[in-house]
Amino acid sequence: MASQVASPSASLHTTSSSTTLSTPTLSPSSPSQLSPDDLELLAKLEEQNRLLETDSKSLRSVNGSRRNSGSSLVSSSSASSNLSHLEEDSWILWGRVVNEWEDVRKKKEKQVKELVRKGIPHHFRAIVWQLLCSAQSMPIKDQYSELLKMTSPCEKLIRRDIARTYPEHNFFKEKDSFGQEVLFNVMKAYSLVDREVGYCQGSAFIVGLLLMQMPEEEAFCVFVKLMQDYRLRELFKPSMAELGLCMYQFECMIQEHLPELFVHFQSQSFHTSMYASSWFLTIFLTTFPLPIATRIFDIFMSEGLEIVFRVGLALLQMNQAELMQLDMEGMLQHFQKVIPHQFDGSPDKLIQAAYQVKYNSKKMKKLEKEYTTIKTKEMEEQVEIKVP
Repeated sequence: MASQVASPSASLHTTSSSTTLSTPTLSPSSPSQLSPDDLELLAKLEEQNRLLETDSKSLRSVNGSRRNSGSSLVSSSSASSNLSHLEEDSWILWGRVVNEWEDVRKKKEKQVKELVRKGIPHHFRAIVWQLLCSAQSMPIKDQYSELLKMTSPCEKLIRRDIARTYPEHNFFKEKDSFGQEVLFNVMKAYSLVDREVGYCQGSAFIVGLLLMQMPEEEAFCVFVKLMQDYRLRELFKPSMAELGLCMYQFECMIQEHLPELFVHFQSQSFHTSMYASSWFLTIFLTTFPLPIATRIFDIFMSEGLEIVFRVGLALLQMNQAELMQLDMEGMLQHFQKVIPHQFDGSPDKLIQAAYQVKYNSKKMKKLEKEYTTIKTKEMEEQVEIKVP
Protein backbone atom coordinates (compact mmCIF):
# COMPACT_ATOMS: atom_id res chain seq x y z
CA MET A 1 0.00 0.00 0.00
CA ALA A 2 1.44 3.38 -0.96
CA SER A 3 0.39 5.11 2.24
CA GLN A 4 2.63 3.56 4.85
CA VAL A 5 2.95 4.89 8.36
CA ALA A 6 5.87 7.22 8.77
CA SER A 7 7.41 7.30 12.22
CA PRO A 8 6.65 10.64 13.89
CA SER A 9 10.25 11.80 13.95
CA ALA A 10 11.44 10.16 10.76
CA SER A 11 8.86 11.58 8.39
CA LEU A 12 9.76 15.25 8.57
CA HIS A 13 13.33 14.67 9.63
CA THR A 14 14.26 12.60 6.61
CA THR A 15 12.34 14.90 4.31
CA SER A 16 14.00 18.07 5.51
CA SER A 17 17.47 16.59 5.68
CA SER A 18 17.21 14.99 2.27
CA THR A 19 16.05 18.20 0.67
CA THR A 20 18.98 20.29 1.86
CA LEU A 21 21.23 18.68 -0.75
CA SER A 22 22.83 21.32 -2.90
CA THR A 23 20.71 20.77 -5.96
CA PRO A 24 20.18 23.30 -8.72
CA THR A 25 16.95 25.21 -8.28
CA LEU A 26 14.24 25.44 -10.93
CA SER A 27 15.40 27.97 -13.48
CA PRO A 28 13.96 31.40 -12.51
CA SER A 29 14.61 32.69 -16.02
CA SER A 30 11.75 30.64 -17.45
CA PRO A 31 8.82 30.93 -15.00
CA SER A 32 6.29 29.61 -17.49
CA GLN A 33 8.22 26.47 -18.51
CA LEU A 34 10.20 23.69 -16.89
CA SER A 35 13.71 23.18 -18.22
CA PRO A 36 14.42 20.12 -20.41
CA ASP A 37 16.19 18.48 -17.42
CA ASP A 38 13.15 19.06 -15.22
CA LEU A 39 10.83 17.71 -17.90
CA GLU A 40 12.94 14.58 -18.13
CA LEU A 41 12.85 14.19 -14.36
CA LEU A 42 9.09 14.74 -14.43
CA ALA A 43 8.65 11.93 -16.96
CA LYS A 44 10.78 9.65 -14.79
CA LEU A 45 8.79 10.65 -11.72
CA GLU A 46 5.56 9.74 -13.48
CA GLU A 47 7.03 6.32 -14.29
CA GLN A 48 8.17 5.89 -10.69
CA ASN A 49 4.67 6.54 -9.34
CA ARG A 50 3.27 4.04 -11.81
CA LEU A 51 5.75 1.42 -10.60
CA LEU A 52 5.27 2.15 -6.92
CA GLU A 53 1.49 1.99 -7.14
CA THR A 54 1.37 -1.33 -8.98
CA ASP A 55 -0.36 -3.61 -6.50
CA SER A 56 1.46 -6.59 -5.00
CA LYS A 57 -0.75 -9.07 -6.82
CA SER A 58 0.32 -7.89 -10.25
CA LEU A 59 3.94 -7.73 -9.08
CA ARG A 60 3.75 -11.39 -8.06
CA SER A 61 2.31 -12.26 -11.44
CA VAL A 62 5.12 -10.38 -13.21
CA ASN A 63 7.74 -12.19 -11.14
CA GLY A 64 6.07 -15.49 -11.94
CA SER A 65 6.26 -14.87 -15.67
CA ARG A 66 9.90 -13.89 -15.34
CA ARG A 67 10.72 -17.15 -13.62
CA ASN A 68 9.04 -19.03 -16.43
CA SER A 69 11.23 -17.25 -18.95
CA GLY A 70 14.32 -18.29 -16.99
CA SER A 71 15.54 -14.73 -16.46
CA SER A 72 13.93 -13.79 -13.15
CA LEU A 73 17.12 -12.78 -11.33
CA VAL A 74 18.31 -10.49 -14.09
CA SER A 75 14.87 -8.91 -14.60
CA SER A 76 14.22 -8.46 -10.89
CA SER A 77 17.58 -6.86 -10.18
CA SER A 78 17.36 -4.51 -13.17
CA ALA A 79 13.81 -3.53 -12.16
CA SER A 80 14.91 -2.63 -8.62
CA SER A 81 17.91 -0.78 -10.05
CA ASN A 82 15.63 1.27 -12.33
CA LEU A 83 13.29 1.99 -9.43
CA SER A 84 16.15 3.26 -7.26
CA HIS A 85 17.29 5.59 -10.08
CA LEU A 86 13.72 6.83 -10.47
CA GLU A 87 13.45 7.39 -6.73
CA GLU A 88 16.71 9.33 -6.80
CA ASP A 89 15.43 11.50 -9.65
CA SER A 90 12.16 12.23 -7.86
CA TRP A 91 14.04 13.22 -4.70
CA ILE A 92 16.15 15.67 -6.74
CA LEU A 93 13.14 17.24 -8.43
CA TRP A 94 10.99 17.47 -5.29
CA GLY A 95 14.05 18.54 -3.29
CA ARG A 96 14.36 21.55 -5.57
CA VAL A 97 10.68 22.38 -5.17
CA VAL A 98 10.73 22.13 -1.36
CA ASN A 99 14.04 24.00 -0.92
CA GLU A 100 12.88 26.90 -3.06
CA TRP A 101 9.21 26.68 -2.09
CA GLU A 102 8.36 30.39 -1.74
CA ASP A 103 10.06 31.30 -5.01
CA VAL A 104 8.77 28.25 -6.91
CA ARG A 105 5.18 28.69 -5.75
CA LYS A 106 5.09 32.35 -6.79
CA LYS A 107 6.83 31.97 -10.15
CA LYS A 108 5.84 28.45 -11.14
CA GLU A 109 2.39 27.88 -9.70
CA LYS A 110 1.21 26.10 -12.84
CA GLN A 111 4.22 23.74 -12.82
CA VAL A 112 3.72 22.93 -9.12
CA LYS A 113 0.10 21.98 -9.91
CA GLU A 114 1.27 19.75 -12.76
CA LEU A 115 3.84 18.08 -10.53
CA VAL A 116 1.27 17.43 -7.80
CA ARG A 117 -1.13 15.93 -10.35
CA LYS A 118 1.58 13.41 -11.25
CA GLY A 119 1.67 12.35 -7.59
CA ILE A 120 3.78 13.48 -4.63
CA PRO A 121 6.34 10.81 -3.64
CA HIS A 122 5.41 9.27 -0.29
CA HIS A 123 8.53 10.52 1.52
CA PHE A 124 7.69 14.11 0.57
CA ARG A 125 3.98 14.13 1.36
CA ALA A 126 4.36 15.26 4.98
CA ILE A 127 6.30 18.41 4.13
CA VAL A 128 4.62 19.15 0.78
CA TRP A 129 1.09 18.92 2.22
CA GLN A 130 2.11 21.32 4.98
CA LEU A 131 3.62 23.71 2.45
CA LEU A 132 0.60 23.52 0.12
CA CYS A 133 -1.81 24.60 2.86
CA SER A 134 0.67 26.89 4.69
CA ALA A 135 0.45 24.89 7.93
CA GLN A 136 4.15 24.57 8.72
CA SER A 137 4.33 27.43 11.27
CA MET A 138 0.97 27.84 12.97
CA PRO A 139 0.76 29.34 16.50
CA ILE A 140 -2.07 26.91 17.36
CA LYS A 141 0.50 24.08 17.34
CA ASP A 142 1.78 25.39 20.71
CA GLN A 143 -1.71 24.92 22.22
CA TYR A 144 -1.97 21.26 21.19
CA SER A 145 -0.55 19.65 24.34
CA GLU A 146 -2.77 21.88 26.53
CA LEU A 147 -5.87 20.93 24.52
CA LEU A 148 -5.17 17.23 25.18
CA LYS A 149 -5.40 17.87 28.93
CA MET A 150 -8.93 19.25 28.56
CA THR A 151 -12.20 17.33 28.30
CA SER A 152 -14.36 17.51 25.19
CA PRO A 153 -18.12 16.87 25.13
CA CYS A 154 -17.50 14.90 21.89
CA GLU A 155 -15.19 12.29 23.42
CA LYS A 156 -17.71 9.44 23.51
CA LEU A 157 -18.71 10.03 19.88
CA ILE A 158 -15.08 10.14 18.78
CA ARG A 159 -14.21 6.95 20.68
CA ARG A 160 -17.18 5.18 19.10
CA ASP A 161 -16.06 6.04 15.57
CA ILE A 162 -12.32 5.44 15.96
CA ALA A 163 -12.66 1.68 15.41
CA ARG A 164 -14.63 2.30 12.21
CA THR A 165 -11.89 4.46 10.70
CA TYR A 166 -9.58 2.45 8.41
CA PRO A 167 -10.48 -0.80 10.22
CA GLU A 168 -8.20 -2.81 7.88
CA HIS A 169 -5.16 -0.53 8.18
CA ASN A 170 -2.39 -1.83 10.47
CA PHE A 171 -1.91 1.57 12.09
CA PHE A 172 -5.53 1.84 13.25
CA LYS A 173 -7.08 -1.61 13.45
CA GLU A 174 -5.88 -2.68 16.93
CA LYS A 175 -8.04 -1.46 19.82
CA ASP A 176 -6.19 1.09 21.99
CA SER A 177 -3.25 1.08 19.56
CA PHE A 178 -0.95 4.07 19.09
CA GLY A 179 -2.76 4.87 15.83
CA GLN A 180 -6.19 4.93 17.47
CA GLU A 181 -4.83 7.04 20.32
CA VAL A 182 -3.28 9.76 18.12
CA LEU A 183 -6.42 9.81 15.93
CA PHE A 184 -8.52 10.33 19.06
CA ASN A 185 -6.15 13.09 20.24
CA VAL A 186 -6.35 15.12 17.02
CA MET A 187 -10.13 14.78 16.75
CA LYS A 188 -10.58 15.76 20.40
CA ALA A 189 -8.23 18.75 20.09
CA TYR A 190 -10.12 20.03 17.05
CA SER A 191 -13.50 19.61 18.77
CA LEU A 192 -12.22 21.92 21.52
CA VAL A 193 -10.92 24.71 19.25
CA ASP A 194 -14.06 24.68 17.07
CA ARG A 195 -17.02 24.06 19.31
CA GLU A 196 -19.57 24.95 16.65
CA VAL A 197 -18.47 22.00 14.50
CA GLY A 198 -17.19 19.87 17.37
CA TYR A 199 -16.84 16.42 15.86
CA CYS A 200 -18.41 15.27 12.59
CA GLN A 201 -18.44 11.68 11.41
CA GLY A 202 -16.29 11.27 8.32
CA SER A 203 -13.68 13.84 9.28
CA ALA A 204 -11.67 11.12 11.06
CA PHE A 205 -10.83 9.57 7.67
CA ILE A 206 -9.12 12.80 6.63
CA VAL A 207 -7.25 13.05 9.93
CA GLY A 208 -6.32 9.36 9.71
CA LEU A 209 -4.73 9.92 6.30
CA LEU A 210 -2.76 12.88 7.66
CA LEU A 211 -1.51 10.72 10.55
CA MET A 212 -0.22 8.13 8.08
CA GLN A 213 2.11 10.84 6.76
CA MET A 214 3.10 13.00 9.75
CA PRO A 215 3.17 13.31 13.59
CA GLU A 216 -0.02 14.27 15.40
CA GLU A 217 0.86 17.94 16.07
CA GLU A 218 1.51 18.54 12.36
CA ALA A 219 -1.62 16.55 11.40
CA PHE A 220 -3.66 18.74 13.76
CA CYS A 221 -2.32 21.95 12.16
CA VAL A 222 -2.99 20.69 8.62
CA PHE A 223 -6.51 19.63 9.59
CA VAL A 224 -7.21 23.07 11.09
CA LYS A 225 -6.05 24.64 7.81
CA LEU A 226 -8.20 22.29 5.72
CA MET A 227 -11.24 23.12 7.81
CA GLN A 228 -10.60 26.87 7.60
CA ASP A 229 -9.43 27.32 4.01
CA TYR A 230 -10.74 24.35 1.97
CA ARG A 231 -14.51 24.59 2.60
CA LEU A 232 -14.36 21.55 4.91
CA ARG A 233 -15.57 23.46 7.97
CA GLU A 234 -18.69 24.51 6.06
CA LEU A 235 -19.18 20.91 4.91
CA PHE A 236 -18.93 19.57 8.47
CA LYS A 237 -21.07 22.18 10.25
CA PRO A 238 -24.18 20.65 11.90
CA SER A 239 -26.46 22.18 9.23
CA MET A 240 -24.28 20.69 6.44
CA ALA A 241 -25.50 23.54 4.23
CA GLU A 242 -22.31 23.44 2.18
CA LEU A 243 -22.88 19.77 1.40
CA GLY A 244 -26.31 20.70 0.08
CA LEU A 245 -24.66 23.31 -2.15
CA CYS A 246 -22.11 20.77 -3.46
CA MET A 247 -24.91 18.30 -4.23
CA TYR A 248 -26.82 21.03 -6.10
CA GLN A 249 -23.74 22.07 -8.12
CA PHE A 250 -22.81 18.48 -8.92
CA GLU A 251 -26.36 17.63 -9.96
CA CYS A 252 -26.38 20.61 -12.33
CA MET A 253 -23.10 19.37 -13.84
CA ILE A 254 -24.68 15.94 -14.44
CA GLN A 255 -27.73 17.55 -16.03
CA GLU A 256 -25.50 19.58 -18.36
CA HIS A 257 -22.88 16.98 -19.31
CA LEU A 258 -24.79 13.69 -18.94
CA PRO A 259 -28.47 14.54 -19.59
CA GLU A 260 -29.55 10.93 -20.28
CA LEU A 261 -28.02 9.69 -17.05
CA PHE A 262 -29.59 12.61 -15.18
CA VAL A 263 -33.06 11.60 -16.47
CA HIS A 264 -32.38 7.95 -15.54
CA PHE A 265 -31.35 8.91 -12.00
CA GLN A 266 -34.54 10.95 -11.65
CA SER A 267 -36.75 8.15 -12.98
CA GLN A 268 -35.26 5.82 -10.34
CA SER A 269 -35.47 8.46 -7.54
CA PHE A 270 -31.70 8.02 -7.24
CA HIS A 271 -30.66 11.20 -5.46
CA THR A 272 -27.16 12.64 -5.80
CA SER A 273 -26.62 12.54 -2.04
CA MET A 274 -27.13 8.75 -2.02
CA TYR A 275 -23.77 8.15 -3.69
CA ALA A 276 -21.87 11.45 -3.78
CA SER A 277 -22.08 12.75 -0.17
CA SER A 278 -19.14 10.63 0.98
CA TRP A 279 -17.09 11.77 -2.03
CA PHE A 280 -17.18 15.34 -0.73
CA LEU A 281 -17.06 14.59 3.01
CA THR A 282 -14.08 12.22 2.81
CA ILE A 283 -12.46 13.29 -0.51
CA PHE A 284 -12.92 9.72 -1.85
CA LEU A 285 -11.02 8.19 1.11
CA THR A 286 -13.98 5.88 1.80
CA THR A 287 -14.45 5.12 -1.91
CA PHE A 288 -11.07 4.03 -3.28
CA PRO A 289 -8.11 2.02 -1.97
CA LEU A 290 -5.57 4.31 -0.30
CA PRO A 291 -3.01 4.50 -3.16
CA ILE A 292 -5.67 5.99 -5.44
CA ALA A 293 -7.46 8.09 -2.81
CA THR A 294 -4.13 9.57 -1.70
CA ARG A 295 -3.34 10.68 -5.24
CA ILE A 296 -6.70 12.50 -5.33
CA PHE A 297 -5.94 13.99 -1.92
CA ASP A 298 -2.58 15.32 -3.22
CA ILE A 299 -4.54 17.34 -5.79
CA PHE A 300 -7.14 18.40 -3.23
CA MET A 301 -4.31 19.88 -1.13
CA SER A 302 -3.16 21.84 -4.16
CA GLU A 303 -6.43 22.78 -5.88
CA GLY A 304 -9.27 22.30 -3.40
CA LEU A 305 -12.72 20.74 -3.89
CA GLU A 306 -12.66 21.18 -7.68
CA ILE A 307 -10.94 17.78 -7.98
CA VAL A 308 -13.90 16.09 -6.24
CA PHE A 309 -16.30 17.48 -8.86
CA ARG A 310 -13.93 16.47 -11.65
CA VAL A 311 -13.33 12.91 -10.43
CA GLY A 312 -17.02 12.48 -9.62
CA LEU A 313 -18.17 13.45 -13.10
CA ALA A 314 -15.39 11.39 -14.72
CA LEU A 315 -16.63 8.33 -12.79
CA LEU A 316 -20.19 8.88 -14.00
CA GLN A 317 -19.02 9.36 -17.60
CA MET A 318 -17.03 6.13 -17.53
CA ASN A 319 -19.87 4.17 -15.92
CA GLN A 320 -22.83 5.74 -17.73
CA ALA A 321 -23.59 2.76 -20.00
CA GLU A 322 -23.71 0.29 -17.07
CA LEU A 323 -25.68 2.63 -14.79
CA MET A 324 -28.33 3.22 -17.46
CA GLN A 325 -29.16 -0.50 -17.33
CA LEU A 326 -29.63 -0.64 -13.55
CA ASP A 327 -32.41 0.17 -11.09
CA MET A 328 -31.80 2.03 -7.83
CA GLU A 329 -30.61 -1.04 -5.91
CA GLY A 330 -28.36 -2.09 -8.77
CA MET A 331 -26.83 1.38 -9.01
CA LEU A 332 -26.13 1.47 -5.27
CA GLN A 333 -24.35 -1.89 -5.58
CA HIS A 334 -22.38 -0.63 -8.58
CA PHE A 335 -21.17 2.42 -6.64
CA GLN A 336 -20.24 0.30 -3.61
CA LYS A 337 -18.71 -2.78 -5.25
CA VAL A 338 -17.61 -2.02 -8.82
CA ILE A 339 -16.40 1.59 -8.98
CA PRO A 340 -13.93 1.36 -6.05
CA HIS A 341 -11.78 -1.20 -7.89
CA GLN A 342 -11.95 0.09 -11.46
CA PHE A 343 -8.60 1.85 -11.16
CA ASP A 344 -6.56 -0.52 -8.98
CA GLY A 345 -2.96 -0.06 -10.06
CA SER A 346 -3.79 2.72 -12.55
CA PRO A 347 -4.65 5.97 -10.74
CA ASP A 348 -3.21 7.99 -13.63
CA LYS A 349 -6.10 6.82 -15.82
CA LEU A 350 -8.61 8.31 -13.36
CA ILE A 351 -6.66 11.57 -12.92
CA GLN A 352 -6.38 12.00 -16.70
CA ALA A 353 -10.13 11.39 -17.13
CA ALA A 354 -10.84 13.96 -14.39
CA TYR A 355 -8.95 16.63 -16.31
CA GLN A 356 -10.93 15.90 -19.47
CA VAL A 357 -14.03 17.07 -17.58
CA LYS A 358 -15.16 20.59 -18.45
CA TYR A 359 -15.26 22.56 -15.20
CA ASN A 360 -16.42 26.17 -15.29
CA SER A 361 -15.57 28.16 -12.15
CA LYS A 362 -17.80 31.09 -13.14
CA LYS A 363 -20.73 28.76 -13.68
CA MET A 364 -20.12 27.19 -10.26
CA LYS A 365 -20.25 30.64 -8.65
CA LYS A 366 -23.50 31.34 -10.48
CA LEU A 367 -24.96 28.04 -9.22
CA GLU A 368 -23.90 28.98 -5.69
CA LYS A 369 -25.92 32.22 -5.95
CA GLU A 370 -28.88 30.28 -7.35
CA TYR A 371 -28.74 27.79 -4.48
CA THR A 372 -28.52 30.56 -1.87
CA THR A 373 -31.59 32.26 -3.41
CA ILE A 374 -33.56 28.98 -3.39
CA LYS A 375 -32.64 28.28 0.25
CA THR A 376 -33.44 31.82 1.37
CA LYS A 377 -36.85 31.60 -0.28
CA GLU A 378 -37.52 28.22 1.39
CA MET A 379 -36.64 29.64 4.80
CA GLU A 380 -38.90 32.66 4.27
CA GLU A 381 -41.77 30.37 3.31
CA GLN A 382 -41.21 28.26 6.43
CA VAL A 383 -41.30 31.40 8.61
CA GLU A 384 -44.57 32.49 6.94
CA ILE A 385 -46.13 29.08 7.64
CA LYS A 386 -45.14 29.25 11.33
CA VAL A 387 -46.56 32.75 11.81
CA PRO A 388 -50.28 32.40 12.91
